[in-house]
Amino acid sequence: QVQLVESGGGLVQAGESLRLSCTTSGRTFEWLTMGWFRQSPGNEREFLGFITWNGARTYYADSVKDRLTISRDVAKNTGYLQMTRLKPEDTAVYVCAAGSGGLTGTFYAVWGQGTQVTVSS
Repeated sequence: QVQLVESGGGLVQAGESLRLSCTTSGRTFEWLTMGWFRQSPGNEREFLGFITWNGARTYYADSVKDRLTISRDVAKNTGYLQMTRLKPEDTAVYVCAAGSGGLTGTFYAVWGQGTQVTVSS
C-alpha cells in the first residue's frame, strides 16, 4: 500500500511562491501518476495537474497552468508542486494523490491528508 504525505504548506504573502512536497512510502510509486488537487471551504475539490510516472508528461488545469509546475524525483519517491504569484484565492488545502492519472479524483486511488496553504493579501 502506498502512503502519501504532503509538506511545505503554511502562510505566504500574495505574490510569493511556494513549493509543496508529496513524499510516498510503502509500495513503490514509480509507476503511478501523481495528481494534485486543492479544496477550500465551501468549494468542490479542484484538480490542478498531474505528472506521469516517468515525468515525461505533465498536464495542468487552465486555471493555474501559467503559475504551476509539477515535478517528481522518483529516486526520492517525492513529487513537487510549485506555484508562483500566489493570490489570496489560492488559499486551500492542497492534496496529492496517486493513481492511473486523469482530470478527476476518480482516477486516483491513494490520497494524502493534505497541507494547508494560506495566502494573505
